[in-house]
Amino acid sequence: MKYIFVTGGVVSSLGKGITASSLGALLRARGHRVAAVKIDPYINLDAGTMRPYEHGEVFVTGDGAETDLDLGNYERFLNIDTSRGSNITTGQVYRTVIERERKGEYLSQTVQVIPHITDEIKNRIRAVAQAANADITVVEVGGTVGDIESLPFLEAIRTMRFDEAYENTAYLHVTLAPEVSTGEIKTKPTQHSVAQLRSTGISPDFIVVRSSTPVSDEMRRKIALFTSVEPERVYSSFNVEYLYEVPLAFEEQGLGREVEKRLKLETIPPALSFWHDAVKKLKSPTFEVNIGFVGKYVAMGDSYLSILEGLRHAGIAADARVNVHWVNAETLDSDEDAKTALEHLDGVLVGPGFGMRGIEGKIRAAKFARTHNKPYFGICLGLQIAVIEFARHMANLEGANSTEFDQYAKHPVIGIMPEQLETEDLGGTMRLGDWEMNIKPSTLLEKVYGTSGTVLERHRHRYEVNPDYVQRLEAAGLIVSAVTPGKAQRGAGLVEAIELPNHPFFVALQAHPEFKSRPMRVSPPFKAFIVAALEHRKA
Repeated sequence: MKYIFVTGGVVSSLGKGITASSLGALLRARGHRVAAVKIDPYINLDAGTMRPYEHGEVFVTGDGAETDLDLGNYERFLNIDTSRGSNITTGQVYRTVIERERKGEYLSQTVQVIPHITDEIKNRIRAVAQAANADITVVEVGGTVGDIESLPFLEAIRTMRFDEAYENTAYLHVTLAPEVSTGEIKTKPTQHSVAQLRSTGISPDFIVVRSSTPVSDEMRRKIALFTSVEPERVYSSFNVEYLYEVPLAFEEQGLGREVEKRLKLETIPPALSFWHDAVKKLKSPTFEVNIGFVGKYVAMGDSYLSILEGLRHAGIAADARVNVHWVNAETLDSDEDAKTALEHLDGVLVGPGFGMRGIEGKIRAAKFARTHNKPYFGICLGLQIAVIEFARHMANLEGANSTEFDQYAKHPVIGIMPEQLETEDLGGTMRLGDWEMNIKPSTLLEKVYGTSGTVLERHRHRYEVNPDYVQRLEAAGLIVSAVTPGKAQRGAGLVEAIELPNHPFFVALQAHPEFKSRPMRVSPPFKAFIVAALEHRKA
């Protein structure tokens, strides 16, 4: 097996994840089996309890792990499914080692960072590679070289070169070349960053220089000279309009070919026609559509990264530019506010979230979409919002609400799942990962998925539609278009999806279909929503 280790320097958030994903995409395009691992040096066991504004969205894998958002990039670029083991954190590693020590597995030994912690890190990396039967595993080390919390991980990947042999390991370092006020791009931070990486015992085989504009050949030669890296292995990662241009930019500079040479792999021409076609449609689409994204984390798009990508994938499939208009739910203080914010748009999306901030604004947005025949797409909380709105205004359930927002609600149409009451922990205890949903025949959802059978979607929630109210909601006209099989609660399966009759498109899912959307395999509800919005725009 081959391993490529991606590190970063100068500052965080350089785009190591996109670099690793793009490299993986180039290797996949050459027919290699590729696995991906993201290392996060924080002590949290996972990303599940972090604030979206601080860390971006929480990406959920099929096996129910709450992970770093970079795993979403890996899945989208490589068209693979990652797993719980694909995200390694300091908390996971130390917990495992401490548990082993308590069981006596290290009897007579003094448990130390080296070798016990570093061995556990290496074992976890190898386990992912073996489970995926990968030819190449791309391992991204989060944080910045020089951070104290990254040191055990850097030591682990350093020693893997001796364990796995030189021709089976490669190091790629991502750095920043900032632009000063005169417009000149400076290479000194890159030189210092590589020197700091070398101080840990790692000499990079490849350097990716992050900058606002392309780095000149002369500057690449200068960086190569001062970092002892071959000039043809210094690459420019500059700002592009769409992320899916990055693999093509790297391929044009020869990254894929040089990695194959370095790892002594057979040189295979890449099949990149899909990426070329996707970028062409993104840049020069035939149609255009405007979507109102109603949420409360609208100041940071990474909070909803997978949903934005799902919309983009649907736009590629529909040959349409999807313009997302952020609507802060907290500003929708009245029905008139909702009308003003949404009436000029072609569709309304209410996404996931926690807590009561902005809830009434989201309810007003759902009401506007329902009463004005505006395409509506609800995801997770977006389904619960639609149910609350329908209960209040169509089922005559005055005071309907979720017990998450009002534990004394007169009509708790949304309630906490019974099994969630049994745990005191917040981390990793929600209904997570792949769950089946049975789609009912003769529904719009059946047309969306092309089946009335069982499909799998990923979940992340604690609350559900209260089964005690399902009959009353259906009597008022709400269509429950999918339920969870074999999960009967008080006589009714868990509600997985709802829709409205006599409406162009009003669909909401308890699941998060964005987590399974790929540019080459578009999520059905995302595609159907964009098609409905286009139809609304034409009408």
